[in-house]
Amino acid sequence: MLRELQITNLAIIDKLHVEFNGGLNILTGETGAGKSIIIDAVNLILGGRASAELIRSGAEEASVEAIFDLSGAPSLSSQLAESGIDCDGELLLRRVITRGGKNRVFIGGSLATTSVLSDVSRGLINICGQHDSQSLLKTDQHLRLLDGFSGALELRHAFAACFEEYQKAKAELEALEQGEREAARRIDLLSFQSQEIADARLYAGEEEELSEERTRLAHSEKLLLSSQQAFDALYGGDAALLGRLRRVISGVAEAGAIDHVLSPVVEGLENAYAQLEDASLTLRDYAAGVEAEPGRLEQLEDRLDLINRLKRKYGADIAEILSYQQGVDAELAALSSREQTRDELSARIAGLKDELASVGAKLSKARAEGAGALKKGMERELAELAMAHAVFETSFEPSAEPRAHGFERAEFLFSPNPGEPPRPIAKIASGGELSRLMLALKQLHPESEVPTLIFDEVDTGIGGATSALVGEKLKKVATAQQVLAITHLPQVAAFADLHLRVEKAVREGRTATSVQRLEGEGRVAEVARMLGGTRVTEKTLEHAREMIQEAAA
Repeated sequence: MLRELQITNLAIIDKLHVEFNGGLNILTGETGAGKSIIIDAVNLILGGRASAELIRSGAEEASVEAIFDLSGAPSLSSQLAESGIDCDGELLLRRVITRGGKNRVFIGGSLATTSVLSDVSRGLINICGQHDSQSLLKTDQHLRLLDGFSGALELRHAFAACFEEYQKAKAELEALEQGEREAARRIDLLSFQSQEIADARLYAGEEEELSEERTRLAHSEKLLLSSQQAFDALYGGDAALLGRLRRVISGVAEAGAIDHVLSPVVEGLENAYAQLEDASLTLRDYAAGVEAEPGRLEQLEDRLDLINRLKRKYGADIAEILSYQQGVDAELAALSSREQTRDELSARIAGLKDELASVGAKLSKARAEGAGALKKGMERELAELAMAHAVFETSFEPSAEPRAHGFERAEFLFSPNPGEPPRPIAKIASGGELSRLMLALKQLHPESEVPTLIFDEVDTGIGGATSALVGEKLKKVATAQQVLAITHLPQVAAFADLHLRVEKAVREGRTATSVQRLEGEGRVAEVARMLGGTRVTEKTLEHAREMIQEAAA
């Protein structure tokens, strides 16, 4: 609830500090005492338009501070915390306006913007009677109010959740279709790249192998000559090394037959001969292989040239090229599945649209029935508030396509006078009529997300027995929410849980407004003043006491 309000240098208010209670807070006072200025101050806290003309004469700036007790509203505290506002059960809002037109806003001690202030305070206070902050004047709020009265909020939330999914699926399909041409071009490019790499039949390590082979073939003449000369020297005839070695082995073998000490030598020589013989045969085969592939070098150059072209396009080596191909193939698979994705999205959209139609039909039915009941209830309540000929209706604007909260828009229409057709509330209702409309609505649907309601001019044009009825209705609303009401009627003031008198006085040649908390006989005296004007008698005082006692009973 709104616990404290401090106003500095606003209009005729020099410095004013007001403390409020829960329940019904009544503000009374002479006309022009400054009651409306208090409402203007609260409106500034709501993010309302500020003007330098509001600043008290002689001052350079005006400020309004409001302290809200959120200890009984943990959900509201959680919402503020999610927005980065740490209030710890208490929230301070402050707004400063200067003659230069500069505005400063503080939320919980930190600088903020007017728009953020408006968003935060909208969930704290609703001023009934002020055109710039009255939910009844906001057509987009009418459907929510009707749904709350009709008991259709659960259906409303279900429809909104389904609609969000529906919009998301439609956006995905639209994005998919918009990218169709680009996707086709991309598929052509990726298909070419994948095929080009696949046709090359690359394998890891191939480039190194080819480079080594190319080096050998580039020096084939030298390799051939060297290998042939070596073969001839080892195995080429009687003068070859192996022939001479064979003769040496024979001589040592004969000596070994005489002295067995030489047997190991013979064995070693035989091993050496076998190794040299293997080497000579390998050299012979190597030389034959060099001679057998005269066109191989050209093949190698072509293959390496192909690999280099692919490297310039797809990677620094064969491993990177093959990795690139894997990525291309994965993207191709994803793009190729677009048709399946489109079909799935289309089917999902159709299913969600059917669900919206089903939930929307139930919602529309609940709204139509609720609008009829709301009309009867509002006209009954308004009749009790001295508006016997008032007409209240709900106008629906149906839509073939779903919207965020159903298949229709709703607007409340109102006619205060007989014979006049009902028109939009924003265009026809006065401040007092707005207050009574909201008061009537709160009798029918007292639940509200806003913890504090301010009723301004609620008693305009009301007198007699109806006056007490207004007090009773305000008291009923105040059982669920904090209510601040400005009234000129003693019958309404008698129902106050907290009675505040607003008065102005001249001090040191300047007019200033003050607020006095009334209790006991002070309250009786104020109610008596409201009953009898400037002339208060014992009879008037007794009447005031009885009125307060009856209201309490």
